[in-house]
Amino acid sequence: MSDALDASLRLVRAQTALVRRFDARLGGLHGVSLADFTMLLRLGQAPGGRMRRVDLAEALGLTASGVTRGLAPLERIGLVTREPDARDARVAYASLTGTGRQLLEEMLATAEETATEVFAAPGWSEDEIGLLAALLTRLGGTGLLGGGGAGAPTGALR
Repeated sequence: MSDALDASLRLVRAQTALVRRFDARLGGLHGVSLADFTMLLRLGQAPGGRMRRVDLAEALGLTASGVTRGLAPLERIGLVTREPDARDARVAYASLTGTGRQLLEEMLATAEETATEVFAAPGWSEDEIGLLAALLTRLGGTGLLGGGGAGAPTGALR
C-alpha cells in the first residue's frame, strides 16, 4: 500500500471517529448532529446571521438540495427561518432565529469542549494542532474536499 493511500485511509478513519464523537455530544446535549451544527455555525459567522442558500451550499461543500434537506428540520424546530429576497423571487436566504443564535452559542461551547478533549488525549501541542489545521486546509484546497468545505472542518470553521 502506498503512503498516500495509507494516509488517506487513516484520515477517513479519523474523520469517522470525530463525526461519531461530535454527533454523540451535540446530539445528546442539544439534539443536533455535527452536520446541523456546521450549518448553524456558518450562518452564525455570516453577516446578519443569514446567507443565500446557494452560498451556504458552496461554503459547506454540499449541493443546494443537500442544504435544503439539511435546513428543513432546523426550520421545523425554529432554529432557522427561510427569508425570500425582496428583489429576486428565485433567491432564498437561510437565517438564524433568536433561538438558533442562543442554541448555537451553547453548541459552540460543547464543540469546543469536545475538540479540547480530542486533542488533549495524546498530548497534542498547540503547534501540532496548528500544523494539522494547516495541512487539512491545504488538502481541502486540492479540490478533493471542495476547497476547504465541510470535509475540512478544522480550517473551514474558523
